[in-house]
Amino acid sequence: PSFLDAPKELLRALDVHVIGSACEDEEDEVLVLRNKHEAPELIVCAVPYLRDRDARNVEVGESIEDKGRKLAEGIMTHYSRVVALAEKKRAELGEEIPVVAMGHLFTAGGQTVTGDGVRELYIGSLAHVKADVFPDSLDYVALGHLHVPQTVGQVETRRYSGSPLPMGFGETGQQKGICLVEFSGRQAAVRVRSVPVFQELVRIEGDWSCLAARIAELKATSAKAWLEIAYEGEEVIPDLRTRLEEAVDGTELEVLRVRNDRIVDRVLAQAHDEEALDDLDADDVFERCLDAHQIPDDQRQALQEVYQVTIRSLNGNDERAE
Repeated sequence: PSFLDAPKELLRALDVHVIGSACEDEEDEVLVLRNKHEAPELIVCAVPYLRDRDARNVEVGESIEDKGRKLAEGIMTHYSRVVALAEKKRAELGEEIPVVAMGHLFTAGGQTVTGDGVRELYIGSLAHVKADVFPDSLDYVALGHLHVPQTVGQVETRRYSGSPLPMGFGETGQQKGICLVEFSGRQAAVRVRSVPVFQELVRIEGDWSCLAARIAELKATSAKAWLEIAYEGEEVIPDLRTRLEEAVDGTELEVLRVRNDRIVDRVLAQAHDEEALDDLDADDVFERCLDAHQIPDDQRQALQEVYQVTIRSLNGNDERAE
């Protein structure tokens, strides 16, 4: 919040309003926007991301369920108070001015896609607030956090516009858009405008023959895509990255990410039922990789020594044995 708030006074001179964190005086979150003739046109409830401490009081001995319930109730209470102030402001102005609320939160039932980078806002998936957190008197609700364009509770005037650009390969093929909202009095009409694809993202999965064939197809069309490669072949290819770079050499294709799912699968296959990858340290994973690839004993010691040098280098302790 401090980074957002730092330039707020300077930006206010340019008629840009910044609310980085919950305000001590909630009336500061209610903005009246005026036209060039200083006539009021819109009231905005500029509710920022509400941190845990902004929405609830911590009590000793409360359970996870208590925390989640109190957090959701605190968010709802905050919106109720801010919207009430906006209603009061509208009554003082004596005009039927539309009220728009903003928010940075995760509503219950919100859609996400794997690999889109959306993080849980609260520990343990707490406070996936219900759609009724927003008072009915609001004329439009503009939300951020979820990348997938969607309505909230199937109400056309409660929306996540979604991210205007893909935030990860999980959003490959997803049509991005922006919401154009026009008011006639307090009646909102929403039109979704598609955002053109400025940078194509392509995810390729399979064994080496599948990867090579798909890259050849892209080369034939002179594509300018960024690639995520998921190698799923049985053959161990130690120079996979080099092969891929050679395959795209001389083209405008660029390999941004390479995943070797087979290695991960083999390592996990050797784990006990009660184990997860997070339970293993870096040495354990390397040992499992050696086992998975059936590395002979006479080669293991040299590989382990090189591996330890690499780990020390990554940890800032680049001491090499004589």
